Amino acid sequence: MKRVCLTFIFFALLTSCGSANAEQAPEDLLTAIVRIHATVPEGARTAVSLGTTREGSGVVIDKEGYVLTIGYLILEAERIEVVGQRGETIKATFVAYDHHSGFGILRAEKPLKATPMKLGQSSELTVGDPVLVASYGGAEAVQGARVITRKEFAGYWEYLLEDAIFTTPPHLSFGGAALIGRNGQLVGIGSLYTRVTLPGLGAMATNMFVPIDRLKPILNDLIVRGRSREPTRPWLGLYSEEAHGRVVILRVASGSPAEQAGLQAGDIILKVKKGAVKGLADFYRKVWALGEAGVDVPVSILQGTEIRDVVVHSADRHQYLRLGPRP
Repeated sequence: MKRVCLTFIFFALLTSCGSANAEQAPEDLLTAIVRIHATVPEGARTAVSLGTTREGSGVVIDKEGYVLTIGYLILEAERIEVVGQRGETIKATFVAYDHHSGFGILRAEKPLKATPMKLGQSSELTVGDPVLVASYGGAEAVQGARVITRKEFAGYWEYLLEDAIFTTPPHLSFGGAALIGRNGQLVGIGSLYTRVTLPGLGAMATNMFVPIDRLKPILNDLIVRGRSREPTRPWLGLYSEEAHGRVVILRVASGSPAEQAGLQAGDIILKVKKGAVKGLADFYRKVWALGEAGVDVPVSILQGTEIRDVVVHSADRHQYLRLGPRP
């Protein structure tokens, strides 16, 4: 009941903005939200960590059938289906994945009965702004929320967002969900359920959204080339966490540069090219500052009781993954 009430209140806010600001009628917004079902082969690189059956939401962004979602839903998929709000099931093909942002794009094999959602300006979102979080499932899957912070987010999978959007209360069906601003436009795509600690408030359950502004400069390249033209960052194949300012390796990807260099779970990253590592984000920035994928990355690690100097020959993550065919 609370979710439905919040939804009605938010739609009232959209309507009160006037037609000059709300370019889509509130009742048209949900037609752009589709369900995504992806099947991934057992031999895929991400099968162990992300599973072989993945479900979430996506957003129709144009009349050609292109759907924007969070990339991990369709990464290495061999079969993808989308389900529209009217229940129609349509086969789709993998188009692109962008590791820098986390976005994924697919394309329905025939037109969807949906009104595409217009891309907004995520840079205009500020703390306290009301937003709408919409996953597939009609009005019952829509939830009102507020932006509680905009800040850096460092993910354990060699991922860094400078200006992630955090909202609360969290939506349980966050993967690929649409974050909609007060003008009815798309301002983010749902990525995670997580917690953030705020001064005076403590730890709060939140969703993290990837800002839509990260998509605009690379959208055409993703559709045409399957990836952006941005310099390819060196990838090591580490899954790490930050503990008291130290970077601790949780797991090493099978067949990755890190495994080949002898790095192991439990190792602590001390330095990158003689520069002391001060947290996960700092570790990533130091690695990426060395050059593009393929560059040698000298690191100092604490392995057991021994400090070792190791050179990791980095790779391009796109070449490591077994990405699906493009249309």
